[in-house]
Amino acid sequence: MSAVSEEAASLLRDRILADPALVLEDDQVMRALLAADRRTQGRNVVDLRGVLVERLEDRLDRLEDTHREVLAAAYENVAGTNQVHRACLALLEPADFEGLLRVLTHDVAMILGVEVIRLGLEAPAAPAGSSLGPEGPLRDVMVALPRGGVDAYVRQGRGLGARRVTLRHARPEENAIYGARAGEVRSEALLKLDLGQGNLGGLLALGAADGHRFHPDQGTDLLGFLAGVFERVMRRWLS
Repeated sequence: MSAVSEEAASLLRDRILADPALVLEDDQVMRALLAADRRTQGRNVVDLRGVLVERLEDRLDRLEDTHREVLAAAYENVAGTNQVHRACLALLEPADFEGLLRVLTHDVAMILGVEVIRLGLEAPAAPAGSSLGPEGPLRDVMVALPRGGVDAYVRQGRGLGARRVTLRHARPEENAIYGARAGEVRSEALLKLDLGQGNLGGLLALGAADGHRFHPDQGTDLLGFLAGVFERVMRRWLS
């Protein structure tokens, strides 16, 4: 019996040495070891209180980090919701089409924190990339695209279908939408527009100088809502 007990003890010892986490992560075993330590007054059991405290502190630090990340994400979501709601209200305010374009490029751009906003409309009769806006400073806000130009710009040669909202890092050499201001754009949000029966496709392009302002990992629900509001406003002026 003594030989068996010694063999079992040796196996247990080897197992613990191979994977100490088996002891450190077991609350009942840790409590038993600490109780044994008190009874033997530290003669036979190494005091593991310090190790246990360190592990609890590590867990607390990880929990606090997770808590901060959740709060930051919630704050960002609330802030984004407020931005989009303010932008939608601004788009509903103008009494004429020029006013809409002015609000789009000034008020909405400031609210959303972007440098350039362009409205691309598929207009096969006009040269691709030409300006369609009213004469004056708003001339370049509206840009002509060829038939199918919305999907072509969004896909950029990829075979995937164009989504409702596309977020990505911009390619400065592409100036079909932003024209002379293409060099300012480092990331963009592309919102496909359904302009109603009888009208060709449209695209609302939001260009930011910050390369991290828009990226594919972000959610698109809020911008999809903005696209829905804007296309309904546009249908009113195109009807």
